[in-house]
Amino acid sequence: MEIYQPQEDSYLFADFLKRYLSKNKISSYLDMGTATGILSETASKVLDKKYILAADINPDAIKLIKKRNFNAIKTNLFSKIKDKFDLITFNAPYLPFDPREPKSSQVATTGGKKGDEISVEFLRQAKKHLKNNGKIFLLISSLTPMGKIKKFKHKIVARKKIFMEELLILEFN
Repeated sequence: MEIYQPQEDSYLFADFLKRYLSKNKISSYLDMGTATGILSETASKVLDKKYILAADINPDAIKLIKKRNFNAIKTNLFSKIKDKFDLITFNAPYLPFDPREPKSSQVATTGGKKGDEISVEFLRQAKKHLKNNGKIFLLISSLTPMGKIKKFKHKIVARKKIFMEELLILEFN
């Protein structure tokens, strides 16, 4: 299975996370959809690795991040996660299904038939894993349908225009 390599979305999220962690004290962090672990690496500059959990559905991503001494778990969203966290991030697969895309990369880029299904399911499950006063940050695209996501109260905390879309980081608490 192909591991999603950092792109503009990953770098936007890493820069945002670095700024957030420099101003906010957290004691536990879940990096959902870790892929290469760019967000876990960013967090480890401020937070001891033992307080970071990296999660991904891709077994190759989990092998990669474990080699770098992170706690990691192969899971479909929260199915194998029991703990609660101060901070949860997810650079979600957010594009609508495209039959022309190779199956090997769809797991990293396709958010469902319309593009929002994985993000919506993540948000439904994430609240149960958030400590009091905790925060969730979700990265999506302007190409992602917002109808169902808007039902979860959020604010846009970062944005970046690229090509024919805009990347958005949404905050939920």
